Amino acid sequence: MREFSNAKAMAKAMRSALADKDVHISHSEALEIVARQFGFDNWNILASKIAEPAGEEIILQPAIPIMRIFDEAKAREFYLDFLGFAVDWEHRFAPNMPLYMQVSRGDLSLHLSEHSGDATPGGNAVVFMTGIKALHAELHERHYKYNRPGLEKAEWGLELGVIDPFSNRLRFIEKSKD
Repeated sequence: MREFSNAKAMAKAMRSALADKDVHISHSEALEIVARQFGFDNWNILASKIAEPAGEEIILQPAIPIMRIFDEAKAREFYLDFLGFAVDWEHRFAPNMPLYMQVSRGDLSLHLSEHSGDATPGGNAVVFMTGIKALHAELHERHYKYNRPGLEKAEWGLELGVIDPFSNRLRFIEKSKD
């Protein structure tokens, strides 16, 4: 990655290599040459475009909501059969212990947990997406008897809300293009 400190080191190395060949240039001349190597007209422009490294870069990843569930069969019927998610993995500490699993569809991942301390029933998650009309049609074609979500127009775009058997709400939103 091109950084300000690298550009200065390049100028210093170039001056040293040229001096070994008995060619002497000033430090400022070397900086100007390096700036041109980076595609800038002069050192001042390069210095303004390439910042000093500020330490480790902060990168946030998408959050994964944990949804509290109480009945594995009902959870599978809702998240897999109705919403079309797939199971990524499942975990139990022992055969008769509560289930913790990850389901996903596209780039959306959810954790479903039977553990009492992991989440509170009645959670609410917002999922931004595209293709909301197609999702609405797909869900209606599945004829899930406990949920017939409507497609609502809001000032921020279109919204489709579903509530799982444990009172957790997923709000699918396609933002307005204007």
